[in-house]
Amino acid sequence: MESLQKICLIFTIIGAIVWGLIGFFDFNLVEWIFGESIISKIIYIIVGICGLINIGILFNHIEA
Repeated sequence: MESLQKICLIFTIIGAIVWGLIGFFDFNLVEWIFGESIISKIIYIIVGICGLINIGILFNHIEA
């Protein structure tokens, strides 16, 4: 389970960097690399799921 958490954290960090690029420079790195395709949508879905998993990890550490 720890390796899944680390993978999800990496995806969440990458997602945060992409959002930072969008906010600061109005540059979407994912769409620049993959275009407006199904691959871009899949990447956004994976990052979103990883974010939800990280929320669960956060609450696990608060309870402990």
